[in-house]
Amino acid sequence: METIILGLGSNRGDSKTILAEAIKRFALFLSDIRTSSVYITKPQDYLDQDDFYNMVVSGNYAGSSASLLKTLQQIEADYGRNREAEIPKGPRTLDIDILFFGSQIVKLDNPPLIIPHPAVYRRAFALIPLLELYPDYSDPVTQQPLAAVLAALPDQGVRKSL
Repeated sequence: METIILGLGSNRGDSKTILAEAIKRFALFLSDIRTSSVYITKPQDYLDQDDFYNMVVSGNYAGSSASLLKTLQQIEADYGRNREAEIPKGPRTLDIDILFFGSQIVKLDNPPLIIPHPAVYRRAFALIPLLELYPDYSDPVTQQPLAAVLAALPDQGVRKSL
């Protein structure tokens, strides 16, 4: 059993409802689920789109990282995500990233998967809600506290949703 940390985002459709429904689906395969607040974030890479609703969810998982990825990608697809038809880093109904998988370091080619998620270290919209749940969390690779990583980032305009 591993404690996994997921980053969720949505900026198409009823994003708050989509995030809440995704969490209900997680209860089918995660135990001891914890959820952060929802944060509103400006888009970072592809700018011509609506703001994102972001949050972090953690829970205990008994399977492999590859099986978790497959399950999460099916949930994304169930909410209308089509990776082949979408604009990279563009609008989406649901995006679920595996940020951390216990203290494991994962590098898979098929399916492609890197954990810790390589972009987590530059994304305040992932670090802020993660640190809300786990204020003392340290990177399993470098052992650096993620609070220090966040403090070194420029302000990205992440704000808590009402």
